[in-house]
Amino acid sequence: MVSKRFVAKRLLLLGPVLFGVTTVVFAILHLSPGDPAVAIAGERASPEFVDQVRSDLGLNDPLWQQYVRFLRDTATLDFGQSYKIQRGTAVSQILADRLPITIELAILGQIAGLLFGLPLGILSAVKQDTLTDHFTRVGALAGVSIPIYWSGPLLILLFAQYFGVLPTSGRISSSYFVESHTGLILVDTLLEGNFAAFKSAARHLLMPVLVLGIYSMAFISRMMRSSMLEVIRQDYMRTARAKGQGAKITIMKHGLRNAFIPVITIIGIQFGSLLGGSVLTETVFEINGIGTLLVTAIEQTDYPVVQATVLVFAFMYTLVNLFVDFTYSILDPRIEQ
Repeated sequence: MVSKRFVAKRLLLLGPVLFGVTTVVFAILHLSPGDPAVAIAGERASPEFVDQVRSDLGLNDPLWQQYVRFLRDTATLDFGQSYKIQRGTAVSQILADRLPITIELAILGQIAGLLFGLPLGILSAVKQDTLTDHFTRVGALAGVSIPIYWSGPLLILLFAQYFGVLPTSGRISSSYFVESHTGLILVDTLLEGNFAAFKSAARHLLMPVLVLGIYSMAFISRMMRSSMLEVIRQDYMRTARAKGQGAKITIMKHGLRNAFIPVITIIGIQFGSLLGGSVLTETVFEINGIGTLLVTAIEQTDYPVVQATVLVFAFMYTLVNLFVDFTYSILDPRIEQ
């Protein structure tokens, strides 16, 4: 059980981290070359319209006033309105519609990575220097080396074009209409009791989840193998075996808990990477999540949307690391000290 003092300490440390993230985002977007007002209004826009955009964004104010206003708006989740993607729509509303799509992909990809990565890592460590170990290590190395922008189209060619068993893009067939309750398409189809729509959504999400899962599985299996090899050589593991305890019970009861602590770090980092990897995955499979939103906002120079999307990615990554700290404390209470 995590102590209240540990939770309070981590939450207090979260404030300066978020403040630093917000400052870096502001600096990158405001101090970069070019005029955001001209980028939003367009090169052929009249000077009057450019001045209006600059006034709406508050770019005429001194930099320190822009910074203070930016901090205040970020704290209240007021990111302004979209100028290009959905003109006049609050950016926070656009993010609320798109963010669950990316979170669903990241969670499913992480689950797939855990389901395959952990058993393969444990098996590789137990069967060290055998054919199974070599095969697993080569597979993990291939998974790390293959970029998403290559594996995605490859899976589309294989399963959609060649075998014709999976759809190429989207989250669900256009013949189904599912009302959004949570924004998670699999959950929403189950809430409505529409199992045909659930099956369609599962088929559409299988390839993008597989792409993310392969990437995650490779890192997790490699770290699990290294951590498990270190644990099974410890004295307490040999003592348990010497007392007659079976190998499987020793590994699962004594080894896995301690070996899992370093893996938690990789899982947290990987989840953040999956959120970032969603930019490529969503683009390849034409899924309208926050990753595609960022690409579109950059292409159309929708300044407020770009700013808010980068902030959301940074904040989510920070929160994932906070969750990792809490998990450390649960697995090993000595960490709190």
